[in-house]
Amino acid sequence: MGINNYKNEVFELLSKGGFICSNSSVQQNQRLYNYIDENFNELESYFIEINYMLTQGDEYYHFTRPEQKADITRKLEQAFKWIDIVDFFKTYNSSFGSGYRFEPQEIAVQLKVNATLKNKLVTLKKYSKTEKELDKIKELVKSLEKDGFVELENEISDSYKVLASFSYLEAFVLSINLSEEVQDEIPE
Repeated sequence: MGINNYKNEVFELLSKGGFICSNSSVQQNQRLYNYIDENFNELESYFIEINYMLTQGDEYYHFTRPEQKADITRKLEQAFKWIDIVDFFKTYNSSFGSGYRFEPQEIAVQLKVNATLKNKLVTLKKYSKTEKELDKIKELVKSLEKDGFVELENEISDSYKVLASFSYLEAFVLSINLSEEVQDEIPE
């Protein structure tokens, strides 16, 4: 496959808001990751010409673009959603991160013995169109999959693998600093 085809494939994946991760189970994504890794400086210069910034994370690549003020509200809403979702999955298992494997059914079973997890799922109802707990969990997982943070590893067992790009979300959540005054306040 020619170099331009790889550039085209990289652009197709990343321009849709996706990630290319080192630990993807998809061989083509692994090839693209290696291609970017070996040609990062050239690709960075190439994509900046069309107003896309190729950004390297911890074992993943993605595009960033200059901010538009009109997008701030939408981005804040998305940020709140990701904070809630990361909190839910970290409550399920604190080691939920790159390389972690899980099945939505396992999470549903934990709801029966973990009241905190169940309460967090209830607060996520604003992102769900269903009332059934397992279906809510599956919607959250599909959202993670659609945005490139997990991938379906086995259709038969409905098992998923967390990709390296999930560390992007973790880093985002960890970068939020609260002043001591705010930490002691009780929300109304």
